[in-house]
Amino acid sequence: MGIGGGASTGVFGKRRHRRAAVMSEINVTPMVDVMLVLLIIFMVSAPLLTVGVPIDLPQTQASSLDQADKEPLAISVNTKGQVFLQNSEIKLDELVPKLKAITEARGGNDERIYVRGDKSVDYGTVMKVMGRLSAAGFRKVALVTEVEQGS
Repeated sequence: MGIGGGASTGVFGKRRHRRAAVMSEINVTPMVDVMLVLLIIFMVSAPLLTVGVPIDLPQTQASSLDQADKEPLAISVNTKGQVFLQNSEIKLDELVPKLKAITEARGGNDERIYVRGDKSVDYGTVMKVMGRLSAAGFRKVALVTEVEQGS
């Protein structure tokens, strides 16, 4: 009598009980989009956070205090354990007084000192040099190495 199919036709009954297969894949595209947007936001805002306090500095005729014209102080230790200040050999006991004289002539103890040691030299010899420099008040001591070539 009626048009409504319902249970009499059997078509709706099968559809009602049949479910779609559960999708077990995660859609990563929206997460990647959000991460890229956050990356761009942080890349743009990071320089703005490090600006600091804006100060209008006065202009002067003074030259800048650049140490580019000075030759860096270098102490080298060769394979025999000999210590060199720049290119001249020096005894370990004379190292600190000569360094103090050089740094005072250049303007203070605030200068960086580079220590170079041959890779086959005794570790203790290089540490003696660095210990004397540290005890003498030199705080900017750097070890010099070469860049590793290929692996």
